[in-house]
Amino acid sequence: MKHARLLFLFFTFSLHAQFQINGIVKDGTSNLPLPFATITANGGINTISDVDGKFTLATTNELTQFEVSYIGFSKTTVFTAKNKSYYWVAMGAKTTDLAEIKIANSKQALALIQKVIANKNNNNPQVQLQSFDFKSYTKLLVTANPDSIRSELDSVFIVKSYGKKFVKIDSSNYKFKEIIKQQHLFQTEKVSQFQFNNHKLKETILGTKMAGFKQPIYEILGFNLQSFSIYDLRYELFETKYNSPIATDAPNEYNFKLLDSVIIDGRPTAMVYFKKKRKAAGLEGVLYIDTQNFAVAKAVMRIKGVLDISGVHTFTYIPQVQLWFPNDKIFKIVKGKNDDDIKILGGTIQFDGDVAKDFKTRKKQASDYTYLLSQTHNFDIKYNQPITIKKASIFIEVKDDAINKPESFWEHFRKDSLDARSQKTYSALDSLSVKRRIESRLTLGRKILNGYLPVGFVDLNLRKFISFNNYEGFRVGAGGITNDHFSKILKMEGYTAYGIKDGKLKYNLGIGTRLGKFSNSWIGISYTDDVKEIGSTTWSIDKRAFKIYDPRPINISTFYNYVSWKGVIETKIIPKTESVWELSQTVVTPKFNYLYNLNGKLYDNYTLTTAMVSLRWSPFSDYMQTPSGRIEVEKRFPKFTFQITQSLPKIANNDFEFSKFDFRTEYEKKYLNGQKTNLLFEAGYALGDLPITHLYNTAPNNLTKETVLQRITFSGKNSFETMYFNEFFSSKFAFFQFKHGFSRVVIFKKIKPSLVLVSRMAWGAMEHPEQHVGIEYKTLKDGFFESGIELNQIYKGLGLSGFYRYGPNQLSKFEDNIAVKISFVIDLGL
Repeated sequence: MKHARLLFLFFTFSLHAQFQINGIVKDGTSNLPLPFATITANGGINTISDVDGKFTLATTNELTQFEVSYIGFSKTTVFTAKNKSYYWVAMGAKTTDLAEIKIANSKQALALIQKVIANKNNNNPQVQLQSFDFKSYTKLLVTANPDSIRSELDSVFIVKSYGKKFVKIDSSNYKFKEIIKQQHLFQTEKVSQFQFNNHKLKETILGTKMAGFKQPIYEILGFNLQSFSIYDLRYELFETKYNSPIATDAPNEYNFKLLDSVIIDGRPTAMVYFKKKRKAAGLEGVLYIDTQNFAVAKAVMRIKGVLDISGVHTFTYIPQVQLWFPNDKIFKIVKGKNDDDIKILGGTIQFDGDVAKDFKTRKKQASDYTYLLSQTHNFDIKYNQPITIKKASIFIEVKDDAINKPESFWEHFRKDSLDARSQKTYSALDSLSVKRRIESRLTLGRKILNGYLPVGFVDLNLRKFISFNNYEGFRVGAGGITNDHFSKILKMEGYTAYGIKDGKLKYNLGIGTRLGKFSNSWIGISYTDDVKEIGSTTWSIDKRAFKIYDPRPINISTFYNYVSWKGVIETKIIPKTESVWELSQTVVTPKFNYLYNLNGKLYDNYTLTTAMVSLRWSPFSDYMQTPSGRIEVEKRFPKFTFQITQSLPKIANNDFEFSKFDFRTEYEKKYLNGQKTNLLFEAGYALGDLPITHLYNTAPNNLTKETVLQRITFSGKNSFETMYFNEFFSSKFAFFQFKHGFSRVVIFKKIKPSLVLVSRMAWGAMEHPEQHVGIEYKTLKDGFFESGIELNQIYKGLGLSGFYRYGPNQLSKFEDNIAVKISFVIDLGL
């Protein structure tokens, strides 16, 4: 979902009511801003100031006056004037001892929060209601306020030894303001139906339109801007989860202060300000607490940093069930501070920064005033009625006709009709998209990131053009797969390759047809004549991420040739899973000195006829079903992968009887300070008669050379960097890897290495070692251990890592236990 995040950073939004005023609230004595002051206008309209004391008050009725209140300060009434839209409000302190007020208010606030925590289940609609159903209308705009932008034409000079020299006239601000006066930078609308029953919540998108796109970017529709429920233990804001201010342990993490009291839906509420006790990044904001049932009647959540992000939840009180039910949500992003320019989609967003000591504040550009705002309104609320949720395992479903709704559909569901700027946005961005081929270029970029280059009705496989290993030398070839321009229900794929060193041609050809659209099920058949590393585990369910280079195979020299017929079914019919089901016959010929001894008979080639199922289960992830396929919109861990391979005796000339069981689980945790922990566990167990070509080598990646310098190669992702090729083989094994990455360290402007600590360990055994003739190896019965440090992306993607081998399989010469590797990471920003 990172590409959606970057798109959001490039764009922004503002809503304009008929009457709007802006201002700032400050302490009249210290001149410091007063955050979360209450601003109430005539007619009962109210808002609060933000962390910096700034506020915006908008209404459809003319504003004649407004009141500002803040705990410990005297209430101030401000009368509005015509042609004045900005107000500086100075608050005077009450004569009461402020220190005593703060202490009392802190105690009162904490007592209120503790009652909110104790009554969470009583006030949570997803606990108290058997079911509910409602519709929502969401409008997301990216724009700027034209009145905030200077539009003068600036003269640009450069400094020469003899003074300044005029270069050009800078009209960028002028042009930007002229555009933004007419239209927004981006705009999308969505109408959804939310259903809740049996503790499951599903969103069905009934209609969606996105300016500039005939086919919407579905990832944006599934992007989680803010938590659905304020009662979640972990509150989510812009795809980052924070400990909730009403979590059970919140009093240990947050400070609370009572600000004021207001009436919402005729019920008295107390405004409680919260902020993290430590200075680390975290939530701060205001909770409006119903003082009768201790429910949350309104919530303002905010994170301030490189981006200033805020989420507001408003609720409506339903007397029949005595619950506050979600009514509206507002999400806003404004640029914060950062000393790095960020290049996105061919444009440059510049951020003022205060990180670097030598950073100098630059003059604001027009794009500095852009911001994003999403506003959601819920309506047609029904509760405790019989509901049947179809396809409940899917978190979000986009209806097939959602992108083709007529204008009458939108006029019916919009809360307000589109203003002139919004109407202009659709026509302007649609024509711009066609002129600049934005949609087709975006599709091209996506496919390239996945390793394909679309050419007509075929997507060429970029992995197949050229590679290198120690057996084939340079491997050159071509391959590809048909795309939707060819057919949406039939696909053909294949490749051909030639090894310069071994002088052999390799090839593959396959054809498949779609069985089901919802489950994205395919059935196909393929024929392959190729080579493969011995002892390696191929997870059929894996879709290999595209890499410009694949470092580990460069060092491999022991391969076997396989000629295979294969029938395959791929499906996602089981909820939250992907699976591959295979029947295959494979003729194997080892390309190294090896014979397999079975009951006195030596095999230098053999036939394996097998049935295999490979399944990945992501029980904690959420999925979106779109007209073009299924997307994992919320990737959560752990994930589990299972693979079972069973030989089929006396079928299609099968030579051996065996069973093979493989398992993998992975876990990832990201921290608010930018650090990340990865855990990986793999295990495999082969029973019966199976040659070493199809057993386990636990991914070695070290060359058999005399010196450390001679062994310097590229590092792998999950490989043992100090284990030599063909050093260990196992018929059963267990592998564990721990990685912890720290935040990037700024040494110089362009040198920002990422430090990663790595530890790996494995145990294994070989049953019937006498069956493997001609190859020498050791077993992992005593375990294998290595640890190391990676310094990735030191300069332009290049990094360096060092690993040390220790434990029972440590070698006698100290230097033989050391491996130094080069890493190369390309950060595409996605």
